[in-house]
Amino acid sequence: MNRAEKYFRYLNPFTLFAPGRTKEILNVNPVTNLKRKDAEEIVITVYDYNETTLEENKLHRIQESFPYLQNNKVSWINIDGLRQKDVNDVCEHFGIHSLIAEDILSCSQRPKMDEVDDILYCLLNMLYFNERTQSVEQEQVSIVLGKNYVITFQEDPKRDVFDPIRDKLQMHNSKFRQRQADYLCYAMLDLIIDNYFFVMEKLGDCLEVVEEEVIRRSNTRSLARINHLRKELIVLKRNIAPVRDLIGGIIRSESDLLDDRTTKYFKDVHDHITQAYDLSENYRDLMISMQDLYISNVNLRMNEVMKVMAIVTCLMAPATVIGGIFGMNFDVIPTAHNQWGFYTAVGFMLFIPVLMLFLFKRRGWF
Repeated sequence: MNRAEKYFRYLNPFTLFAPGRTKEILNVNPVTNLKRKDAEEIVITVYDYNETTLEENKLHRIQESFPYLQNNKVSWINIDGLRQKDVNDVCEHFGIHSLIAEDILSCSQRPKMDEVDDILYCLLNMLYFNERTQSVEQEQVSIVLGKNYVITFQEDPKRDVFDPIRDKLQMHNSKFRQRQADYLCYAMLDLIIDNYFFVMEKLGDCLEVVEEEVIRRSNTRSLARINHLRKELIVLKRNIAPVRDLIGGIIRSESDLLDDRTTKYFKDVHDHITQAYDLSENYRDLMISMQDLYISNVNLRMNEVMKVMAIVTCLMAPATVIGGIFGMNFDVIPTAHNQWGFYTAVGFMLFIPVLMLFLFKRRGWF
């Protein structure tokens, strides 16, 4: 976005407060069964590993991932792009319940964790910060943990936050190669939650800029930016709050898929998401304070204007009174026919306002 485009949108009153973004954020009806469009292309990547070996394969068909179910190694099957038939085939072959398949294909689902038929399922959103629009973007990711395998379903094949995992899998002495699939699931959740802090850091920078702008000059553009950031904080909080319950459910779980040694790592993730939730609450309080500051500045500026107008009115009152008295239509008016009458009246019109200014200043009224 160039400089001209950045400021041109403030000239359009219909786009100033972005009502479409409000509808996008809040208009989610869980009763309505939204139809997800099948992805035009899918990218299937498999990491099959143990302590000594690692195989990275890119598959062309979803059926090529089926043999990894009976594999003695740990398999990470990552599917970028969702197609209903492919998701149903994978869930049917790996024994994943149909309700989980529906959640994978759902749109705008609330983050949650389910345990169904020896399968541990996590659904949450990866968050990204768009520098151009200064908005929070979200991508739904589903993580299915089974015995010796993890299957991840993503919407966008061009971006995710799992590159550090891919790099560490290349290392022979990494913990990923020595642990089971539950540790891989922990690492994925940890990376997604750590990326929340990056998004919040970007929003925090925007909040500081807006706060400084509100303090210096409170105008319609400042109010528009406050409104915009308030909506982005709603997106942030809607994604962070349920994830805390998700991690808590994993910690309380007694599933055989979770090793006791991995529980402490999930507790660390729970501490991170709790900290992220507290930080989002702080941002919310800061946003409310900024709204109050904006209203206070507008009222203060209005009071200053009214004070100046009141002072001008008071200073003009003596001249109005004197002019009204000597402008009455009577035959006999004192000093009316005196050669110094006019100058005397004008002198009083100037002297009295000057005296009033001196008294006002002495009392500290301005």
